[in-house]
Amino acid sequence: MDLCGKTAFITGSSRGIGRQIAIQFAKAGARVALHYHKRLKEAEAVLADLTGTGHCIVQGNVADPQQVKTMFEILDEKMPALDILVNNAGIYHYHPIISTEYDAWQQSWYETLGTNLMGPAYIIYQAVSRMLKTGGGRILNISSRGAFRGEPDAPAYGAAKAGLNALSQSMALALAPEGIMVYTIAPGFVDTDMAAPILSGPKGSSIREQSPLNRVADPLEIARTALFLVSDETEYLTGCIIDANGASYLRT
Repeated sequence: MDLCGKTAFITGSSRGIGRQIAIQFAKAGARVALHYHKRLKEAEAVLADLTGTGHCIVQGNVADPQQVKTMFEILDEKMPALDILVNNAGIYHYHPIISTEYDAWQQSWYETLGTNLMGPAYIIYQAVSRMLKTGGGRILNISSRGAFRGEPDAPAYGAAKAGLNALSQSMALALAPEGIMVYTIAPGFVDTDMAAPILSGPKGSSIREQSPLNRVADPLEIARTALFLVSDETEYLTGCIIDANGASYLRT
């Protein structure tokens, strides 16, 4: 997969899936703009690991529309154009309805929808205005199998990811005539820092057993799927949602 001459912006790329996507895109020749909210040292470490030159880092809270606008103004100064956007930044709050106080319930919904759904909407808007000027691009949204199977202990997360799927498909319809293709990956559990407390806890074994492979995904597997989707050969896949969950949840 050759991304030489392409410029990519990857949100939430200081660790986990976003980190691996950044590394794989850079290896394929892309110039990468990393994003972080609070983890500067981790973002700097990723930057040091990237192949090639011309990469950069931007900071901001994706849930804040003004900060998103500012991030893109900074990107305009650091990057010549924008060819690829990956919406990967996300949060997960444990808030089962039976045991969560009302105030905490409200806060979980507000923060989760802000980061996992409103944030991508703001970022897509800003990215599209840049892509239109250069004749097209690729947008990839990182969703979750929870959008389909439900998240009983984190319902705001499942709802936000379901909304992200709908947003992706709406944008695929709206933007294909402009040469902008939109894709979604819906992973199951991935071996990341965010999932580590669950995977290392008492439910870890049962989670791995959900897949006939008896394991969870490696971030590199998701990154390689991302690399394929944003390549030049996948135009007719626009609007797709790729299940990357090791057959742990099968839908028809």
